[in-house]
Amino acid sequence: MGRPHATEQPRSMDRPCPAGDSEEVPRSPSPDHSADTAPVRHDRHECEHRYGPEHEPLPQPPHLPDLPTSPPPPPSPPTRGHRHSVSWEEARALAVRCGRAVAVRGGTIPLDGALGHVLAEPLVAFTDLPSFDTSAMDGWVVSGPGPWKIREPAGAGNKAETVTKKSTGSGRGMGILAGQSAPAALADGDAVRIATGARIPADANAVIRSEHAHVDETRGLLHAQQRVLPGQDIRPRGQECRAGDQLMPAGTLVTPAVLGLAAAAGYDALAVVPRPRVDVLVLGDELLTGGLPHDGLIRDALGPMIGPWLRALGAEVSAPQRLGDDAAALRHALTTSDADLVVTTGGTAAGPVDHVHPVLAEIGAELLVDGVAVRPGHPMLLARLVKENAAAGPSERRSGARGEGPYLVGLPGNPLAAVSGLLTLAEPLLRGLAGRGPQVPYRAVVRDEVHGHPQDTRLVPVVHRMGGAADRPESNGNGYDGGSGTGTGGGAEHVVPLRYSGPAMLRGIAAADGLAVVPPGGVRSGTEVEILDLPSASAMPWSEGCFT
Repeated sequence: MGRPHATEQPRSMDRPCPAGDSEEVPRSPSPDHSADTAPVRHDRHECEHRYGPEHEPLPQPPHLPDLPTSPPPPPSPPTRGHRHSVSWEEARALAVRCGRAVAVRGGTIPLDGALGHVLAEPLVAFTDLPSFDTSAMDGWVVSGPGPWKIREPAGAGNKAETVTKKSTGSGRGMGILAGQSAPAALADGDAVRIATGARIPADANAVIRSEHAHVDETRGLLHAQQRVLPGQDIRPRGQECRAGDQLMPAGTLVTPAVLGLAAAAGYDALAVVPRPRVDVLVLGDELLTGGLPHDGLIRDALGPMIGPWLRALGAEVSAPQRLGDDAAALRHALTTSDADLVVTTGGTAAGPVDHVHPVLAEIGAELLVDGVAVRPGHPMLLARLVKENAAAGPSERRSGARGEGPYLVGLPGNPLAAVSGLLTLAEPLLRGLAGRGPQVPYRAVVRDEVHGHPQDTRLVPVVHRMGGAADRPESNGNGYDGGSGTGTGGGAEHVVPLRYSGPAMLRGIAAADGLAVVPPGGVRSGTEVEILDLPSASAMPWSEGCFT
């Protein structure tokens, strides 16, 4: 079942810095007292409540009296065991602004290498389309009223030749073909055979399709079997565009159709934004790259999953670096990366071997988001490395304020929590780094009640469906429990929540085609909720094999 495609807003490559954005949230957000009331668990890779439809609601925190207002404290380096969460909406909006703040330098590449990039400049037509009057159909081009004398075409400046009875048989000429130079003008009362795409002779006023014409072989005349209208089946010059018209704005994703349009408009190469380069750092001594889990070791699910999703988001992704729980290795990887974005998996909580926060503090990184009020994925983070501690590669193509280096998105170690962080922080950030506008959100009706967290947003795997109970997906093994049967009905499109939605689970997200954004407290059946599309390699099939 198809679903609405969220569109994106193309934008100019000249992007303001967040510091000049009147809507920007502070880089060191003030404390969120409601978030601090949630109990903290020092798990290996995630400080996370496993909260889903199958669990009882968490107890509501006690009411706290209003505190006197005071200026926010100055920014402080990352600390272990304490963080001030921002709302999911604030975190996502900040990631959008961070991506837009980085100046992008476009480059020109041939058409055959531009697929999947983003236009750095508007696509402007170099010529009229079509560039001359052409036939829209195979048939006969005629001049004046009928019946018409059938002629053989002649070149420009020559007269068309009369077709004799002998020449109207199987050996008759093919007429005016596509790709030939301008034919001679067509005299009033004459007809010449013409192919689709061929140039229309001067003074012609219509094309009669072959199936709508009758040839009198004896008299050499053409008769129309239907009424002939002036200009019928003729594509006039400039019907699609005129030279100088803007065909696509800057910020447009180069799809196969855009490539075809560019070629038709006269382009041999396009000015595009380089794909953002991403390094993926997989943390954790307990991760296996093959075989079955054993002796406390588990398979690494994020290494095989995060890279393809980042590629589907338009990034050029390096092979995952598996660093274990080694702070020195993490420090070296961060200070030597020449990527535009570094993505880490695991190590963002406050456990004894969670090294992300200490290493970021040690290298002087600016922590922009340190925890988000969302379940799963609460301990995700967003930081900016300093340029002095990073290789100079990204600054050659993308530059921000002085002293600023690559961004870092820290994903929690639990798989579904990592997907939450990917769509909350990495996806909007990468869109900006790639020169694309923010995605316009879309909403869908959710069937069946969806439980919510008391204070935090929930991201719940869903699948799009059309119709009533007959379309329920429980037979697909995705864990939908059948619900109460009181959904939207009536054949309307809707989304169905999937049951396997714990932070460490992948069964639900593997069957899903989106995440529903569920506000605190949950929603009733029939409520519209925002939907986040999952990045999918199938949405950009050209991404496979195009990246190193």
